Amino acid sequence: MSAAPAGHSPRTALAGIALTVGACASFALLDTATKLVSATTPLLLALWLRYVFQSLVTSAYVLPRSSWRAPRTDHPRYQLLRAVLFAATSLFGIFSIRAMPLAEFTAIVAATPLCVTLVAALWLRQPVSPLRWLLVATGLASVLLILRPGGQSFSGVLVLPLGMLACGTGYQILSSRMAGQEAPTTTQFYTSWIAAGLMTLAAPFVWTAITSAWVWLGLVVMGLSSALGHLLLLRAYACAAPATIAPFLYTQIAFAMLAGWAVYGHMPDRWSLLGICLIAASGAASAWLTVRERR
Repeated sequence: MSAAPAGHSPRTALAGIALTVGACASFALLDTATKLVSATTPLLLALWLRYVFQSLVTSAYVLPRSSWRAPRTDHPRYQLLRAVLFAATSLFGIFSIRAMPLAEFTAIVAATPLCVTLVAALWLRQPVSPLRWLLVATGLASVLLILRPGGQSFSGVLVLPLGMLACGTGYQILSSRMAGQEAPTTTQFYTSWIAAGLMTLAAPFVWTAITSAWVWLGLVVMGLSSALGHLLLLRAYACAAPATIAPFLYTQIAFAMLAGWAVYGHMPDRWSLLGICLIAASGAASAWLTVRERR
């Protein structure tokens, strides 16, 4: 673990790490509930209900701290674009998660920071060291190792995670550009409600009566775990520097593997497991390299 950065004591850094692990557990629970619900519920309807629940929980946290008024934003266009990218990422993700095991899906999501590095180098012209290029190449090759184009287990549906990866990369790039310009809670408030509004446009076309109490429970778990995960992550970044908590974001892969085994009895095959381990190792090494460069 790196030394606590300026403004963060070792105790608050540990709190940030604990909050990060809690957020990863929440996101793994979100993915598990999503996969269960998507088996019996129209995907767009499930996504809309998730956003509604998430927005209500987020509002219950944000509005009391802003005198029960919607927080002011100085960058409405960026907030709109961020919400669109968030909704697109979730849309690709919910279709992907129905077609893929949890561990493999989570590992591909975990490759997003490596894609951010690639975009930062090629588009934003940020300098990237040869070692970091090697980590990016290893991580992206590992995604192909999991998908295995041309293999017997590959199907056209599995290109959906690549769309999720592209939209998620844009979402992360924009989020990093907005950091320091807007309060995290303000951004989370607008992202949740704009995404819910966008999905509301599609809801009438996919509406179906939900009579199963278990499906309703799964939808509530989706909304609560999504809101809780994002809020925990916001608190984690307030307690510790991003470079400190970044390696611990990969604990979500372990939680996803555990959930996939417990709920579906699934364990990745040896090639997928190798790809998962390489993505986690590349991401963690990239985070460590960031700490070393900042020192």
